[in-house]
Amino acid sequence: MLKFLRLTFALMAAIAFLITIGSLLFLGIAQWALSEKKVTVKDNSILKIELKRALIERDNDDNITALLTGPQGSGIGLLELCKKIRQAAQDPKIKIIYLKVSDLQGGFASFSELRLALLDFKAAGKHIVTYGEFYGQKAYYLASVADHILLTPEGGFDFRGLSAEQTFFKGSLEKLGIQPEVFRVGEFKSAVEPFMLRKMSDENRLQTSALLESIYGHYLEVVGQSRNIGVETLRQLADSMAIRNPEDALKHKLVTQLAYQDEVEPLLRQLLKIEDEKKELPWLTYEDYLKVENNNAPKISGKDRIAVVFASGDIVGGKSNENQTIGSETIVRTLRKLRKDENCKAIVLRINSPGGSALASDVMWREINLAAQEKPVIASMSDAAASGGYYMAMACTKIVAQPTTLTGSIGVFGVSFTLESFLEDKLGITTDRVNTGPYADLGNPLRQLSPAERQIIQNSVEQTYQTFTSKAAQGRKMSVEELQKVAGGRVWTGLQAKELNLVDELGTLDDAIALAAQEAKLEANTYRVRYYPDQPDFFERLRNQGLMGQMAKTPTLPADLKEAQYYFLLLEQLKKTEPIQARMPFYLEIR
Repeated sequence: MLKFLRLTFALMAAIAFLITIGSLLFLGIAQWALSEKKVTVKDNSILKIELKRALIERDNDDNITALLTGPQGSGIGLLELCKKIRQAAQDPKIKIIYLKVSDLQGGFASFSELRLALLDFKAAGKHIVTYGEFYGQKAYYLASVADHILLTPEGGFDFRGLSAEQTFFKGSLEKLGIQPEVFRVGEFKSAVEPFMLRKMSDENRLQTSALLESIYGHYLEVVGQSRNIGVETLRQLADSMAIRNPEDALKHKLVTQLAYQDEVEPLLRQLLKIEDEKKELPWLTYEDYLKVENNNAPKISGKDRIAVVFASGDIVGGKSNENQTIGSETIVRTLRKLRKDENCKAIVLRINSPGGSALASDVMWREINLAAQEKPVIASMSDAAASGGYYMAMACTKIVAQPTTLTGSIGVFGVSFTLESFLEDKLGITTDRVNTGPYADLGNPLRQLSPAERQIIQNSVEQTYQTFTSKAAQGRKMSVEELQKVAGGRVWTGLQAKELNLVDELGTLDDAIALAAQEAKLEANTYRVRYYPDQPDFFERLRNQGLMGQMAKTPTLPADLKEAQYYFLLLEQLKKTEPIQARMPFYLEIR
């Protein structure tokens, strides 16, 4: 019987091994087949771009991962999308971009970069057509660049101004008997307010109002330029809720035509001067165009390089997780390698982060500072480079931000939760302990902190803030007193930060690369641009995370659970929270 069981288990193991090997071979063949697919761009092509997924800094999915997770399981790389739009602008076979947008996911700064790429396409004498059943305010921010903006006659158009909302948990914590222990420096450091207040503090309301007005002013200005409508006229339309249906949007020239999907094709035929109605339109999807090489790119034979290092997500110790966390170990290792590379003449640090671990931020600051002593290091800020994200940027040679980038938030906090009352009153659980000294179990969540322990933690937070502000002042060539006037945890837009000398220039990633070349005294078309950290392929990810980890790596909530996203994000951040944090408000949704 024992022999039979051994044989059975051996057979099962062999079958499992063969299935695994067979699956990997199948996936490898499928990846090869997908990558080898030949794409031919026809004359008068229409490049179709559908923004159904969130914008992320750069693509992180190979073909096989996309097959496993589906299109909803990964985002659209802003880097690749802008490159392809500019490639299409120089491609004589592409005449039109057909843009489908509705309720976009991403920050205003990302959409600003995408918008500028679309404007470059128009500047090349080509057309942009956009169609939607519903235009949200972010979607219209992008769609407003189009020559032809089509809206379904019974569709929706949202144009009413911006709003920002925060959720507060003080009442819930009180009901549960959970006591938050909060330590912070800076009256504007509002990340801890949800645990200690029932509504925004006056300082938080002030900074949030200023942020919204700055972003909204930029929104109205660029939309007005594209639609040839005055800013005050647009503001009045929004404040009076004048756009209540598609007819209103057409009347006030925010859209150019009310049409159903089947009515889009005649417009495209007219623009392409295709009179034969039986002739198929030459569609080209963005996904297919990604496989088309850019033959118009300048040929560069030299060894000089500018390195672009992407740092996107919450700041943590250890290794990075693509577009989700910035790991100090990964960033330090990458920067150290580039610092010692003689062919790397300059570095652009692309930051998209609300902050995180103060310790990890300082560890990266050190390596950034060392690199900046040997070659130009330019910070390029995306949607956010706040708190810990700004900690990274302030060591750079120069800082470039978008007008709507959320930045600054120079401040720190610590937060913990005492569960003693919750466990005893709600569950009847008590604990007892023996210590070798009065501070042996400092930070134990099962008992309240003593006044002396609170002072120890507060002193540590204040020391971290002092380090933060002194290094920020050093990096920005300001006195500590001057720096502290714009610190205190306050968040600024890029536009405000430039006026306050927290950033040097306003611009895109491409502008930051051009500035890096200028600082390194490199002439145009004499250097290559390389992107870091190197991204693992599917099989490397499979080794590191396993197959199920790949399939679940980027969870996407169903549409009916989108409102609950805040709570998922908050729980994830609390799980990763270290004792002292350099972070902007946990989750500030602007809509």
